[in-house]
Amino acid sequence: MLKPLGDRIIVTVDKQEEETVGGIVLASNAKEKPQTGTVVAIGTGRTTDDGKVIPVSVKEGQTVMFDKYAGSEVKYEGETYLVLHDKDLMAVVD
Repeated sequence: MLKPLGDRIIVTVDKQEEETVGGIVLASNAKEKPQTGTVVAIGTGRTTDDGKVIPVSVKEGQTVMFDKYAGSEVKYEGETYLVLHDKDLMAVVD
């Protein structure tokens, strides 16, 4: 399994709905709303200039919301993941 470093978080991105209620298919660039995903791994946290470690603000298994263009997509063992910084997260979905 991938283990993120520092304040990085690895998520699996939830699939976005491709159609509206009326059945109209939206172009991928027309969907500019935030995305959600499930946290699968977290780093140890951000280290400050004086050596203190500030832990990551989420836990594995939580559903989080992030901007559509945040993070970097990586492929590992046939799966696609998104690697984000803790500061790139917008919210935790309860």
